[in-house]
Amino acid sequence: MRGKRSLARAIEDYLTEWSERTGITVEVWAMPKDRVTGPVADAVYAVVTEALTNVERHSGAHTVSIALTVGRGGLRLTVSDNGIGFPPGRTGRGMDMMKLRFSQVGGVLTINSVVGEGTTVSGQI
Repeated sequence: MRGKRSLARAIEDYLTEWSERTGITVEVWAMPKDRVTGPVADAVYAVVTEALTNVERHSGAHTVSIALTVGRGGLRLTVSDNGIGFPPGRTGRGMDMMKLRFSQVGGVLTINSVVGEGTTVSGQI
């Protein structure tokens, strides 16, 4: 993550640029009010940007929804698209990288997809 911006601000700035560039609508359901810093912020930012790269390259989606919350149970991230989805069991370098980034900061990331309905990336730290 670049500079001293908060994680929420960095993601919001990226979402604005990404949506303008791709023409894909972004719905922001939640962003944290609390400051998230260090390796956790870096991991979350990396996963969000990779998930959006995958949406842009592969999904054919018209809309992406994102929610990032921080509470007593930790940090939760959800990125969902309404694209074409993919069959169960498919993996790739980008998906493996996202899972690794979350595991490196004590989190778990899952990627669920339904052919014809879209993909959801969910993580908790």
